[in-house]
Amino acid sequence: MNLWGRIKKLSPHQLFKLGILFLSRPLLISPTLKATKETMKICNELYGSSHHRNNRANAFRHALWNYKISEKANEILKNDQKSTKWAKKVTFLYENVTKNDFLDQKMDIINNEFGRNLFLTKKFKNRTELINFIQNSAKKAQKIDKNTSFDEISENLTYISE
Repeated sequence: MNLWGRIKKLSPHQLFKLGILFLSRPLLISPTLKATKETMKICNELYGSSHHRNNRANAFRHALWNYKISEKANEILKNDQKSTKWAKKVTFLYENVTKNDFLDQKMDIINNEFGRNLFLTKKFKNRTELINFIQNSAKKAQKIDKNTSFDEISENLTYISE
């Protein structure tokens, strides 16, 4: 996910939606971009390009991204709930403007929520501890397919293929 490449592919309507979101909270633009860049850097170092597939590395990326957006937004907002609400708005908009099929989108939404819930429930001493926790969670991720009953999904990360 090259951020600039994704932005350039957005339709005028999608760009408008993105613009409105960021104009509503201009102080959160920089923290959101920093969180996104940091997430991509970490994922590229750990997984190369494999985190762009619907695998455990992708689950890791989405969880980390939501945690990092919440964390960076919290530096400005000073409120965990408001910070995770911002992360949800950003990542929900991202899911709505990208052209993923139902299962891909469902997987991403579940993994995004995992990252936000993690931010609310567990504070890490350092970046390594956070990364290790999410990597271990990705190892235990639940595989989903078109027959999955999403009401029965536990509080795990999810993936579609190895």
